[in-house]
Amino acid sequence: MSRRKIALYYPWVYLTSGAERTLVEIVRRSRHQVTIFTNEFRPQSTFPELSQMDVRLLDRVPVERSVGAVGKAAVKILRQKVDLSQFDALLVMCEGLGDLMTLRHRDIPAFCLCLTPLRIAFDPFYRRQFFAQRSRLKRVVIGLGSAAFRAVDRSAWRRYRRVFPISREVEGRILAGRLAPPERLRVLNPGIDLSAFKPSAQSNRTFFVPGRIMWTKNLELAIEAFRLFRREVEDKVGWRLVIAGIVDEKSQPYVEKLRALADGDGAVEFMIHPSDEEMLELYRSCFATLFTAFNEDWGLVVIEAMASAKPVVAVNRGGPLEIVDHEQDGLLAEPEPRAFADAMLRLVHDPELAGRLRSQGPVGAARFGWEPFVEALDEAIESDLCFAEAS
Repeated sequence: MSRRKIALYYPWVYLTSGAERTLVEIVRRSRHQVTIFTNEFRPQSTFPELSQMDVRLLDRVPVERSVGAVGKAAVKILRQKVDLSQFDALLVMCEGLGDLMTLRHRDIPAFCLCLTPLRIAFDPFYRRQFFAQRSRLKRVVIGLGSAAFRAVDRSAWRRYRRVFPISREVEGRILAGRLAPPERLRVLNPGIDLSAFKPSAQSNRTFFVPGRIMWTKNLELAIEAFRLFRREVEDKVGWRLVIAGIVDEKSQPYVEKLRALADGDGAVEFMIHPSDEEMLELYRSCFATLFTAFNEDWGLVVIEAMASAKPVVAVNRGGPLEIVDHEQDGLLAEPEPRAFADAMLRLVHDPELAGRLRSQGPVGAARFGWEPFVEALDEAIESDLCFAEAS
């Protein structure tokens, strides 16, 4: 098959999150020539590999998630026009506003790698959690804005020839939101660099909570469950909880809220903006990992923990349901402190169960590498373009 020129659009490239990692792996591994277009690029705070890639900066849009900032970003993305005449296809990596890019670029075949549709508009569970923290006036304003956005977004989605949700959870949001018909959807699961995460026999008394530190990760659950666990475990010496990940500006108040909840407990540690090596060492040396996000799109850190041969306790909802085989390569628990604490205690009191999860975790993780993901994406886009050219 021929090598194509792909314009890959993602509005914000400034963190070391799963989205930026996915960008890196697509550009690095694709057989096509991929150029990244973005409205915000901060090389100093994202993966260093991106500085060596072809990243083209468009007019900047706000990165804040306030109502006003999101509205401004949406209008700017909707109105921008980019010269894509040298490209064969536009691939939008979407987690909300990116779809609007398609409305002024009708002269190029468009595809979507969907991390999630805009959650405030298309994820009822997220909306309930979000509204619970807002005043009645804000709920009304955001509700009206979400309704308007849904109408515009459905029009933008009609431009996509194919859509690749990253999980069945995301596929369900697309279908429930009437964004695309089933025949245009194909789930493609992102993976991890399996060579970087080696099974480790090390095990100190640490429950590790990896990933971005923000309110959707529901990290209060980890702190409350750990406190219950520590009160009830027979040998209390040396147990600690380590929460490690990136924090952007809008999440700083949330970190302070978590610190207040920990109430000076020295056994609860926060590691902000850890290096890759620090994260790998925590995976290698911890006793088990916790994944508490209330309705995650997918869950790369769950796969990373499994590949490191560390037992995982994950919320019984969203992406982890598609990754974890309960009691075979991980544990699923209801998002309640009592349920998580009970699972943590089981790992301590049942060595046979913990051993099985350690041995089977890498087997389960091996299903999710980057190579098959990028190869499937390449092939799907190329096949569709070839079909269109032949018809």
